[in-house]
Amino acid sequence: MHFQQILKEYLELHGYWVLFLGTFLEGEAILLLAGFLAFQGYLNVLGVICTAWAGSFLGDQFYFYLGRFKGRGLLKRFHSIARKFREALKLIEKYGNFVAFISRFTYGFRIVLPIILGITDLAPRTFLWINLASALTWAIVFSLGGYLFGKSASLVLDNVNNYEHYLVLILLGFIIMAWCIHAYHVRQLKKPARERLARMQALHASRRINS
Repeated sequence: MHFQQILKEYLELHGYWVLFLGTFLEGEAILLLAGFLAFQGYLNVLGVICTAWAGSFLGDQFYFYLGRFKGRGLLKRFHSIARKFREALKLIEKYGNFVAFISRFTYGFRIVLPIILGITDLAPRTFLWINLASALTWAIVFSLGGYLFGKSASLVLDNVNNYEHYLVLILLGFIIMAWCIHAYHVRQLKKPARERLARMQALHASRRINS
């Protein structure tokens, strides 16, 4: 049996479960890839959108209720969540309930924001409806992003199937490059704070030596 046929049968059988788990956790990269595979005919684009919608929606519902019932304990136990707590509160103060919509589009706060929203007094029913709309928007945008990537490639290449392995690598390269650029930008924004902290630590150390 041809390799592509084996791959198609495997993805039709297991691909949606992998996509669901990936989008439950985070999943922009896997969703873009699934969109491209839908263009290639390995998956159904409507099935990709619905699976990603379900995984993303249920994921944020889980994190919201995790924050509702265990949030304060998580703040004490996990420093990474506690460090982002103040920044998240500033976003909530600035944008209000709209933060619940954009949370899955924010790098570094994808999982933390729903947890923190669960700690606040945001009504669960309000979060549910906002989360439904946000998850659907996110699923459509990133699914079609991967699909249109394949569509664009088909306008340049005579037979996309002959180059699909290279196209997958290019798509993953774009994702990694975007992640690195964003991470560098975030690091540069935090650079003044790190420098102030380093000066404070140096001053504290010098006072201890002098005393």
